[in-house]
Amino acid sequence: MKRIFDLLFSIVCLLFLGWMILFSWLIASIDTCSFGVFTQTRIGQNGKKFKIFKIKSMLDGNKSISKCGYFLRKKKLDELPQLFNIFLGHMSFVGPRPDIAGYYNCLQGEERLILKLKPGLTSEASLKYFDEEFLLQQHENPKEYNDTVIFPDKVKLNLHYYYNHSLGGDLKIIYKTLLKYIK
Repeated sequence: MKRIFDLLFSIVCLLFLGWMILFSWLIASIDTCSFGVFTQTRIGQNGKKFKIFKIKSMLDGNKSISKCGYFLRKKKLDELPQLFNIFLGHMSFVGPRPDIAGYYNCLQGEERLILKLKPGLTSEASLKYFDEEFLLQQHENPKEYNDTVIFPDKVKLNLHYYYNHSLGGDLKIIYKTLLKYIK
């Protein structure tokens, strides 16, 4: 049932938001002087790797955020191409956010149950840390803060989701996510 929902809803979203993805891609291409789509290997369901799609928001040479990249990230427009990941079956609308190698694939014990879930575009953890990038910038050692505070809390929230997920719960998370964007 979840896959059918993801497939149908991703088609609807792509039809309505396709213009926004194209416009963001065009702006990012001009702003970064490169192809405006960024792909990166992430850890997916059952620990399988997949390529995630994002609108490019960083400059190649110096790894700094581009002029328009700040806006794209703040409004989460850089995440819209992940609707294609959902359509292709790599991701779901709701589930743990897909991470780079070295995090979810390194979990031990009960926490590895999270890997049974398909990664998602949104989750309770991503709602709680909606401004994670800007939160990390406030700390002297962002990686340490992520590794000792944020990531363990996300694991706890995602494990809770693993034990309690349902279509009704997913719809509530999607609704809360839409409210975040409307504000």
